[in-house]
Amino acid sequence: MPQSPEAAAPYPIPAAVCEAYGPGDLGGTPLFGGGFINFGYWQGIDLDSELTEHDRVNSQQALYRRVLGALVPTETSRALEVGCGLGAGCAVALEEFGFAHVTGMDIHPQQLERARRARSRLLEPGSRQLSLAHGAAENMPFDDGTFDRVYSVEAAQHFRDLDAFARETARVLRPGGHAAVASFFAPGNDPDDARHLAGLLETFATGLDVAHSIQQLTGSLERAGLTEVRADSIGASVWPGWDRWLSGTWKPGTWPRNFLRAYRDGILDYYLVTAHRPMAPGSA
Repeated sequence: MPQSPEAAAPYPIPAAVCEAYGPGDLGGTPLFGGGFINFGYWQGIDLDSELTEHDRVNSQQALYRRVLGALVPTETSRALEVGCGLGAGCAVALEEFGFAHVTGMDIHPQQLERARRARSRLLEPGSRQLSLAHGAAENMPFDDGTFDRVYSVEAAQHFRDLDAFARETARVLRPGGHAAVASFFAPGNDPDDARHLAGLLETFATGLDVAHSIQQLTGSLERAGLTEVRADSIGASVWPGWDRWLSGTWKPGTWPRNFLRAYRDGILDYYLVTAHRPMAPGSA
């Protein structure tokens, strides 16, 4: 029997994730804004000028635009966002990219409740184009082939099992569908990278983020049967702007500023990964 989209996520929430997106309310901190929770895509924003809250919100919207534009959306497409947070990215997908329907799924019930409260501010009253579902990236509560597009923005660094995420992505995608994942990963397979990242960045030390390599993600997608798997580094448009925004709050050498250092040291980068579910043999 297929699970209801409102069923409780049959997957444990890591303690650090539970705190950050529950009582910690990461999206309510000044580092983020506009209902988004991502580092931003800063291409075209003047980093030599004094950054404003408007610049910060624009950077976060721009990251969604970069990801959604890679999905080749159509007006009949049904999309799933894995790790939707407060739902602001779902609104961008509907309003700017013309999806017929978007489902936002998140593992944390408190985040989903915040998203439900924000829904009236994000979309026209009475809109039926957005659904919110409680579920885990590694065990999604949907039937096979439910979606034409699956995307995830800055959530995969929290996933504990990339193979399970990739299998579920392939399963809920219809044949011919597309997937896009944007997040930060180690660019190589050096086993020391995890230790180095934990020494530089508190989020890796506490277990909020996991030091997956980009090869782990692309390999998982390929093993799940997805094709045309491609990973593009977009770190040059993420890390300098994120660090510049942080500079108004955090001093050099503090752990949040070390994201840029980790990028320059070659042990962390930001990627946009795309993949395709092939059509079944003999299908039109």
